[in-house]
Amino acid sequence: MSVTLSELEISPWALRALVFVWGAVWGSFVNVVVYRVPREMSVVRPASHCPACGAPVAPLDNIPILSWLLLRGRARCCGATISPRYVVLEALSGLLAVAVLDAAVLSLPGDPFLMHASTLFLADFGLSMALVAAAFIDLEHMYLPDEITLGGTVLGLLTPGLRDLGWQDALLGATVGFVGVWLPFVVGYKVLRGRAGMGLGDAKLTMLAGAWFGWPGVVFAVFAGAAQATLAMLVVLLVRGKIEEPESVVRDREELRQAAEAGDDEARRLLEEDPIGMAPTGGLMAARMPFGPFLSLAIVEWMLAGAWLADRTAPWLLVR
Repeated sequence: MSVTLSELEISPWALRALVFVWGAVWGSFVNVVVYRVPREMSVVRPASHCPACGAPVAPLDNIPILSWLLLRGRARCCGATISPRYVVLEALSGLLAVAVLDAAVLSLPGDPFLMHASTLFLADFGLSMALVAAAFIDLEHMYLPDEITLGGTVLGLLTPGLRDLGWQDALLGATVGFVGVWLPFVVGYKVLRGRAGMGLGDAKLTMLAGAWFGWPGVVFAVFAGAAQATLAMLVVLLVRGKIEEPESVVRDREELRQAAEAGDDEARRLLEEDPIGMAPTGGLMAARMPFGPFLSLAIVEWMLAGAWLADRTAPWLLVR
């Protein structure tokens, strides 16, 4: 027998509290993804351990948010500093879970069936966690994993009905998303300047946006992402006076350079073709910031408030 949401007899605020805890727990796993995927490590094995000394993390020291606060940001085993990123990402994931609940479930008309409401929530929450992982990985390493971009695109193409989208619209959106970034900013820029202006990962991320939300989602993601990236760049310039590459990018480029000098053809190809293969030459126009976090933010914004945003962006972006 089908159960409706009201038959659970749980208040909206109690449901929000439970969902926040659910999101924070998954945020803890996303922290594992952010740390391990760029290092080509399994996200399943070994179990959680201290990055500094390798000691296993006790279950009581692995409670999302609370453990970091109680330990005051230091590992119990060796006293090493635990990055604030862990608690920030866990809290952000909890808040996103609540936002998805409100946008995808509590806003449904009437008394929706629990199975339908749960499916909508899990799909949107899963997408939001994938985008959070992509954003944090790109911030630190300036690359977007195919496991997220291509995997998310496939999932979007398989589930268009959840968003009242036809599969043709999803396929068209994915095509527009990829070609719209790849052709001018990867191929065209390389013809004009000898090097791609954006990474292929950004094109794959806009392809994901199109697969989930059709071409209007792509248009919003690109324009809103660019606007928010510009604002962030101005803030960084005002606060720090310059934009620096992540340390991991500088380190990876040096390792590639050494490998290329040793005769590694693949390393040489990456240095020549990848946008980050050459160090910035200085000056504002040469500064580099990862675009993935801002694309991810814009996609989440469209996911949570697409209809509201469409009403207000239609005159400029033609997304109605």
